[in-house]
Amino acid sequence: MTASPSRSAAPAHEPSPAVGRALTVLETLVASQEGLTLTALAKKAGIPLATCASIVYTLEQRGYAARKIVGRSHFWRPTLGLYGLAVQLVRKVDLTSIAQTEMQQLALELGMPVHIGVLNGTSVVYVAKATHEGFIQFNTYLGKIAPFNLTALGRAITAHLSDEELQPLLGKLSAGAGPKARASDPESFLALLDEVRRRGYAVEIEEEQSDIGCAAAPFFDADGRAAGAVGITGFAKDFKGASLKRAVAGVTAISREVSARLGFHPDHG
Repeated sequence: MTASPSRSAAPAHEPSPAVGRALTVLETLVASQEGLTLTALAKKAGIPLATCASIVYTLEQRGYAARKIVGRSHFWRPTLGLYGLAVQLVRKVDLTSIAQTEMQQLALELGMPVHIGVLNGTSVVYVAKATHEGFIQFNTYLGKIAPFNLTALGRAITAHLSDEELQPLLGKLSAGAGPKARASDPESFLALLDEVRRRGYAVEIEEEQSDIGCAAAPFFDADGRAAGAVGITGFAKDFKGASLKRAVAGVTAISREVSARLGFHPDHG
């Protein structure tokens, strides 16, 4: 079982409401499947129209948002400027290759893709992937974004966040579309995270979508913070009995190795 670090202390300073609103606008733009008018963006973000306008025009000036004019309407979208920032960060941390050999071995052994995911706001971003040779391939591409509470990757990470880090996420829970979707209220999710911490890994089976399952284990950095998770994706039938045990053992072993390479010690605390 992956060691769980102690909870972080409360921040020394109060968070900035202005920065919080700007990040909310940015996250809303990224999460939207289509361009948003200023009115729609302000409504979705829950921010006053005038404030939202100031933020989105600033994002445009800095190259992180762009608009398409159709008649009298302006539709806003995020730009790849955000991707450029993410690439720089990934290069510094180098999670894309930190355990590529081990991930590839597990993918070939079990015939399922293996991933590394990190938490970005209310989403999990897939930053590394090792696949297997086979006719069936899963739509888990690099850069994929998924709701944090609907993936084993996201659950494995959020189970080890501090109370201060976790609290804002509880109001952003997404409802699953699968036949075994759980309740998306904060109380149910907190109970699920308690279970994840006890087991040391997370499992999601047919909650986000039908017929698909995943398992993941968290890894930690030198400060004992959950830095991401290693996960494996397959058909729901692959996450039962001995098959589930092999998948969990595989991702747990890799997560321990990644933690060690990031400087984490199991007796951190």
